[in-house]
Amino acid sequence: MKVLFVDGTIIGSKTGAMLDTVEEYVKEASGDFQIERMNLADYDHQFVDGRPSEQYNEDMQKMVRKFEEADAYIIATPIFQGSIPGVLKNAFDLLHPHAMRYKPVSIVANGGTYQHHLVPEFQLKPILDYFRCLVTPNFVYTHSGHFDQDNRIIDEDVHNRLRELARVFAKYTEMSQDLSKDVLDAN
Repeated sequence: MKVLFVDGTIIGSKTGAMLDTVEEYVKEASGDFQIERMNLADYDHQFVDGRPSEQYNEDMQKMVRKFEEADAYIIATPIFQGSIPGVLKNAFDLLHPHAMRYKPVSIVANGGTYQHHLVPEFQLKPILDYFRCLVTPNFVYTHSGHFDQDNRIIDEDVHNRLRELARVFAKYTEMSQDLSKDVLDAN
């Protein structure tokens, strides 16, 4: 099963550090995953304005292919000004509504304080619900105090929650294999 780890920002390193940690735990939960990392910072982004996807640059088209080819996703996002980064929303705006249908998704997010801990619940989950993803119920939110000066997660509770997220994600991937993907052609 091909799992796409999405680092949903173009600046900072905490989301990448979270993905590194999640990757360890996902590998522990199931050795059957082929993990690929997509760092949005590595792409030349264009503003999505409704054009057909083939009219965007090569990097934008490559992002679409990576989303379409994946069987499951771990999405990591920082929270800026009470919201997900525009670059992540822009990437979602480029996808066909069926691109992620019935595919498992887990969310990890980080912010400066606890103040924005519900942003994944009230902003990111509705977007993923629109795509009809199988969103695991246990997203993990971190804040600056959970990291050391080298952006390593130092909070044991966060590690435990990430282990649990990986375990639930692995179960969702098993469940998703029984769902028909033929709906993509029918709708």
